[in-house]
Amino acid sequence: MANPGYGKRSAPAQHPRSDRDFAHLPPREASIAAYIDRLPDGADISVKTLAKVLPYGQCALRTALNRLQDAGHLRRGSECIANDEALLWVTRTFFSRTARDDAWWAAFTRGDVPPERRQHQHPTRSRAFVLLAALGRTVPALTLSAADCAALEPQVTDWFERGATEAEVLHALTDGLPTPVHHAAALLRRRLTDKMPPERVAPAPQRTVLRALECSECRAPGSPEALIGGRCGPCRGNPAEAPAGPDGTIPSTGVRTRMSEVRAAMIPRTERKHR
Repeated sequence: MANPGYGKRSAPAQHPRSDRDFAHLPPREASIAAYIDRLPDGADISVKTLAKVLPYGQCALRTALNRLQDAGHLRRGSECIANDEALLWVTRTFFSRTARDDAWWAAFTRGDVPPERRQHQHPTRSRAFVLLAALGRTVPALTLSAADCAALEPQVTDWFERGATEAEVLHALTDGLPTPVHHAAALLRRRLTDKMPPERVAPAPQRTVLRALECSECRAPGSPEALIGGRCGPCRGNPAEAPAGPDGTIPSTGVRTRMSEVRAAMIPRTERKHR
């Protein structure tokens, strides 16, 4: 095993092991890849360590690892890890049993590789197909074949894309059925067409915008209506309005002047100590 934080790291979303793994590689590279694939994460896969257990010299192993990298099975790099004291950059050797192209490795480096579907896995049925296939469990007269479900699947998908819920689709398909139902698929196709709901446009989310404008010259804040052309009335040459309020109220244009006079009349702290 390598020192903590170093060594082999398995890439995510690999296909299950099979007898055909690494069959596209030359025999030497395939045997080395198969050995590395079965090592646990954290194992030391430097050429010096591999040369002690494999029948190849360090030069041959170095060449083989480079070829594995060219084939998309291996990438060398670094990764930031955190401990209780600091963030550390450590060397990593990432290995993938499944060959990957440069775009995949670039996405893996960014951390946004989506999980892949495993091989030999049954295809996932759509939401619409599952609903149609389950109709016969609640209404036996609407039992459909697999072919009927696949044929009606696009229409039910259109309902879902228009915002319909499963309950709404089921109500449209099962409410007020005739007795008997002679052809379930034809009946459902007609109902899906005739009862297609209108598109539901989701309202745009309301955003609260906190924003204030100010005069481009004196920097005084004001409403957009007062700041014509980006300037307030006094800066545009308009006479200042009479101050509103009780007698002695200081106009807004004289606040800074008055504050300067007050500061000038204040005794500095250094002089207060001497007194």
